[in-house]
Amino acid sequence: MLNAGYSWRLFFYVEAAFAGLLFIFAFLFVEETSYKRATPGSMPSDTDSDSRKVYGQSEVEKDPAAAEHVEVQTLVPPRRSFLQTLKPWSAIDHDEEFFMTAARSFTYFLVPSVFWVISTYGIYIGLGALVFNYTFPVLILAPPYNWKPENVGLLALANIVGYALAVPFTFTSDRLAAYLTRKNGNIREADMRLGVLLPAIIIAPIGLIVYGVTAQNKLHWFGLFAGPALTNFSSYFMFTFVLAYAIDSYEANTSEMLIAMCIGKQIISFAFGLYLLDWVVQSGYVVIISGIFMAVTLVNNLAVIGFMFFGKRIRTYYAGTWLAKLHKRTIKQPGMTA
Repeated sequence: MLNAGYSWRLFFYVEAAFAGLLFIFAFLFVEETSYKRATPGSMPSDTDSDSRKVYGQSEVEKDPAAAEHVEVQTLVPPRRSFLQTLKPWSAIDHDEEFFMTAARSFTYFLVPSVFWVISTYGIYIGLGALVFNYTFPVLILAPPYNWKPENVGLLALANIVGYALAVPFTFTSDRLAAYLTRKNGNIREADMRLGVLLPAIIIAPIGLIVYGVTAQNKLHWFGLFAGPALTNFSSYFMFTFVLAYAIDSYEANTSEMLIAMCIGKQIISFAFGLYLLDWVVQSGYVVIISGIFMAVTLVNNLAVIGFMFFGKRIRTYYAGTWLAKLHKRTIKQPGMTA
């Protein structure tokens, strides 16, 4: 917009318009997921001439003798109408304790695979949103580049290219997991999808080295775009498949796990940018970005190998710890155990 000669205020007007449109669509089509359906009990079978009884799943669980009858049928409760989904409020779940639910979310920081998601999101958000966006304008406006201020936003092209190159590989994780599942006697393990992350382990560190060395030595401006593009290519894989791995590992109480992830990733990403420019001035781009940040990213990425070989053992171990017992004891909804 600035390149086209429009005012900077127009940018915020357009952003406000898109935000308003997004709010309307969210209100209309994003349904409240917390919906406790009352499971119907038993109902007679109309097709049986001998008046046999069809038992609901809940009746079988309460009365084991019912399993000796003719058949068991799980009845699907009715769905809410579209108008009911538009209510801006929902019923209070009195089965769950408010403070325990909040406290239980923080216990997920102790689960290795969840903490790995937190560190991964925090690191890559910190790199993309803070490290590159903070340093690129300082570099590109100064000699020897001397770009105009309105061209600073062209860094977004590196993000677009990086993600666009990664999107076609989205299917690879599920495809690999399906292949390994068949080889494992049709038994799925959460770790089976992690193999596709192996190339991403090294691509992001390479991008950080390219960016830091280019910035430090005032090399061709292409390096300032290639570095973020490589890093974002890797981040797409890490964002997508690391989160899927954590959900596959602990699918029973996903909502509280996501709360922990959202809090943790913000803390880590904030730490990346807090004193970034001061660190760069003191130690240089190579030391901070190509050295320290690259090393932190590489160590985090190498956790892929550890979870590929030991992920199942870790889950088995944690299933018998006090943490799992705490979740099982305090979560009252059926089927919601850690």
